[in-house]
Amino acid sequence: MTQRKRNDDELPELSGAAASSSSATAAAAEAAEASASTSLASALDQLAKLQAESEELRATLVRRQADFENFRKRIDRERAEDSRRHVSRVIESLLPVLDGFERALAAHAAPAYEDYRKGFELIYRQLWDALLRLGLERLDPVGKRFDPHVHQALERVESADHADGTVLDVLQPGYSFHGRLLRPAVVRVAVHPAQASAGADPPHRLN
Repeated sequence: MTQRKRNDDELPELSGAAASSSSATAAAAEAAEASASTSLASALDQLAKLQAESEELRATLVRRQADFENFRKRIDRERAEDSRRHVSRVIESLLPVLDGFERALAAHAAPAYEDYRKGFELIYRQLWDALLRLGLERLDPVGKRFDPHVHQALERVESADHADGTVLDVLQPGYSFHGRLLRPAVVRVAVHPAQASAGADPPHRLN
């Protein structure tokens, strides 16, 4: 009888201990869950930051590549322009040589100079072909309207058969190099007799 009562007295104590243990377990579980949630949130935040940094680095790399490509193109363009300027100066210095060849060939058209002409023409043609490959172009204004930007009028000739201001003849050839004028063509220009008698000013080259 006494033993049973003792056991009955211990039952409430065991029940209280079990309840206390259960509460502690639940609290620990909640704490662990909260800690896991915090860790997950922190990890996601770190991941978002890393992704943002990665995107920023990628965008910076793209910009740097574009800047470098633009820089490379600009340098290539400047080098090409410098090269053209140097070549144009050399070609410009050779224009009097071309003039000399053409005058010599024109002055020795007699059959007695045939052998001389053949050798001269060969040298002249080789020089002219080399300059053409570099980009030299000869202006051909005969029959065209006088253009003061690329022509220089040395004479005006009365003509009723041509429109006023038409280029009749070239006294000295003009040349351009890749679209840039090296030397204007010196020309004769038609003028109507009425204008010539009225003292009209001849066409001129603009400076």
